[in-house]
Amino acid sequence: MLGPYGSAAGLLLALWCFPPIFSSFILGCQNQPTTLSGPVARVAEPIDPATVGSVSGTVTFTGTAPKPIAIDVGQDPACSVASKEQIFGEALIANDGKLANAFVYVKRGAEKFASTVPTEAAVLDQKGCRYEPHVLGLVTGQKLRILNSDPAIHNVHPAAKNNQSWNISQMPGGAPVEKTFAREELMVPVTCNQHPWMRMYVNVLRHPFFAISDAGGRFEIRGLPPGDYTLAVVHEKLGTQEQQFKLAPRETKRDVQFALGSGK
Repeated sequence: MLGPYGSAAGLLLALWCFPPIFSSFILGCQNQPTTLSGPVARVAEPIDPATVGSVSGTVTFTGTAPKPIAIDVGQDPACSVASKEQIFGEALIANDGKLANAFVYVKRGAEKFASTVPTEAAVLDQKGCRYEPHVLGLVTGQKLRILNSDPAIHNVHPAAKNNQSWNISQMPGGAPVEKTFAREELMVPVTCNQHPWMRMYVNVLRHPFFAISDAGGRFEIRGLPPGDYTLAVVHEKLGTQEQQFKLAPRETKRDVQFALGSGK
């Protein structure tokens, strides 16, 4: 048999008769610590500019570099006008054993530090019926400003997995378009539905500690606080590689070497 408070009506009667008791009970529950099933949020550590350093090095290619693949842009007369010189594929560019367009980034160790979204937008241009640059890095929430400097109609289509995909067209010399990526994601392929040879890659991180190797395979990451890190490199054709290093306060660490290719 139900007691005096064993029904909805009884509970309402108890709340009316003894409000201080039930109020204390509810407030007591609200003040209890909450157990989360997922990771517990932590307060990000501030970065002391007086202690930051840098890490730099070279990405090399250990195999025999393939011959550049010439691209025929004649299928679009506007691209023939835009590209005064022969253009080549950019999937693997190696000069004297030095690998270009490799994305080098801090994979572990930087997540504990507070970082801000850059106010300056990263720029992706469509020029000569190719994307410039071929590999690009962004911080989550940073604006990506997309330009069309060609006399041709272009289409920008990222095939994202962790972020929302989109597909936009730009008229010749059209107004810039700005987009953002909300989540981390590596090597997001961006293509043009109008011109199948056009392809580039966007990389999105929560922090700004990344770089893209230049024509000489060189990279440098600045403003890194002291700590223990995992540095990683990823390339569209040659996969990934990583290594650990420790950075002391105000240290400039040089000559970090990554070797990608058939002999890695």
